[in-house]
Amino acid sequence: MFDIGFWELIVISVIGLLVLGPERLPVAIRTVSRLFKTVRDTANAVKTELAQELKMEELHRDLKKAEQLGMQDLSPELKQSIDELKEAAASVNRPYEKKSGSPAVTDDAPTPKEPQDKS
Repeated sequence: MFDIGFWELIVISVIGLLVLGPERLPVAIRTVSRLFKTVRDTANAVKTELAQELKMEELHRDLKKAEQLGMQDLSPELKQSIDELKEAAASVNRPYEKKSGSPAVTDDAPTPKEPQDKS
């Protein structure tokens, strides 16, 4: 990543040892390595998110282009899959639709009697 050789690392380690001392050098190395890891993870997350956004944008462009061309120019396989999806959506909606011929649900529970005044 930084194209640093073995001897450069030795020189940096000796300078760090002289400046920070033996007590603080391991803590400083851990802190710097965590910082590099955080920066690298953040950069990878940004790359991944950007790639996903670009894919979504490409899909939106393709969908708009397909809408402009219309559904007539689709291949038979695509038309068949669209029909299957429509049938599946209709079958999901069917159980929840109210049937006009079904009897109305009535409440056959007895109604409570009102208390009579004994005055």
